[in-house]
Amino acid sequence: MNTSESPRPRITVLGIGNLLWADEGFGVRCVEALQQRYEFADNVALIDGGTQGLYLIQHVQEADYLLIFDAVDYNLAPGELKFIADDEVPKFLGIKKLSLHQTGFQEVLMLAQLTAHYPQRVLLIGCQPEQMMDYGGSLRPSVKAAMEGALDEAVRVLETWGAEPRKRASPLTGDEAVTLPHLELQRYEGERPSAQTACRIGDERILARRT
Repeated sequence: MNTSESPRPRITVLGIGNLLWADEGFGVRCVEALQQRYEFADNVALIDGGTQGLYLIQHVQEADYLLIFDAVDYNLAPGELKFIADDEVPKFLGIKKLSLHQTGFQEVLMLAQLTAHYPQRVLLIGCQPEQMMDYGGSLRPSVKAAMEGALDEAVRVLETWGAEPRKRASPLTGDEAVTLPHLELQRYEGERPSAQTACRIGDERILARRT
């Protein structure tokens, strides 16, 4: 009798985006929150993909199952979620370029397909952003609220994939966190300067008004 067990699938959870550009940070914030709330089996990797583009190719090629969080502009209501699976993901990301990081990640998926090292299962959990052009800003209320639905769906899918999600028994330490301690959502929102102080909305002393 063959008692050997099949290897467990390698599962990668990837958050894409830039934390410093308001709702573009949705993907990374989801991975951050997922890690803060849950522990997973050893075959699961949670990654802050940031805006690394093609540098993420190795993570995609090594994954058997890939779950992606990202802010995706599909002309929906702000905060609305869209779930895209498997072969539809590269096509979906190619419909409308939201930002430089999205263009880069579409190329990552296509390159992984060309090299024949592509995940068996892929799920994109996308959220319609409300505001992107706010450097130093944070998630808008509609997008922050959407994180709960995104995380619920992610946990449900990850459980079916064999990720063994379980509520975290002890808090994370700084060394374990996928995001840098000073960029963690609560600390970031508490310590960042106001829009007026940081001149994120422009400074009339510098900006010239056209007549």
